[in-house]
Amino acid sequence: MPPCGPHVCAVVLHYGDPGLTDRVQRQLLEGLPPGRRADIRVLDNAAPEAAPRAWRRLPENLFWAGALQWMVRYLQENEPNFTHLWFLNNDISFATPGPQLLRAEARLAWLESRLGTVGVYSPSVLRNPYHPQMIQDSRLQIREVCYVDGIAPLLNLAALSEQGGVDLRGNPYGYGVDVYTSLRQHQAGNAVVVDHQLAVRHTYHSTGRRVSGFMERAARAEAAYLSARLGEEYASLLRQLQTRFTDHARL
Repeated sequence: MPPCGPHVCAVVLHYGDPGLTDRVQRQLLEGLPPGRRADIRVLDNAAPEAAPRAWRRLPENLFWAGALQWMVRYLQENEPNFTHLWFLNNDISFATPGPQLLRAEARLAWLESRLGTVGVYSPSVLRNPYHPQMIQDSRLQIREVCYVDGIAPLLNLAALSEQGGVDLRGNPYGYGVDVYTSLRQHQAGNAVVVDHQLAVRHTYHSTGRRVSGFMERAARAEAAYLSARLGEEYASLLRQLQTRFTDHARL
């Protein structure tokens, strides 16, 4: 990796099945040079069943957005050598060959040499019932979009800081925070990129559906959060934004 290139910390957020977390961690570590293995971490979000190889265990469940905010602040205050945070759900698995961390860093450096600052970079997804702009088309290199699904966003920490960090006010559960965080980067003029040459599989709501009432509470909080920031017609706006993208078969 060039000295001035991206230096990514990859964090798997653990809640639910430790086997899922272990699978993502093992995929990230596969083929990675020993000197980079410490850049792959598991953050245990006070899960009822602890992750056996966790780097940190939070004292309480901060949900997705709270854990993201905690991790961003930790890196900025304690390990400023990292330029980017790759924040990964534990219910994904990689569908393209690795080493994933080195591949993402190389792709990101290549993209920034052509597009300028990439505020948010994300793998594409083999299937996505909510965000069609994320679905992989292997004929493409990348797709520039308005916002991404937050299952595996790779965030430029300096660009995020310029926008005031992670805004989760009024939304402890975090649904919608991924959309708004990436949309703010697009609005600021930074590229928001879906990589069609790096893809993941995702099992949607694999943990949330198992917690009684969680999905309903999270949906109400998301609606209030997004309507306060994007207006009462936010759902219609987001559907329109899903169709506003630029495909690149080559750069």
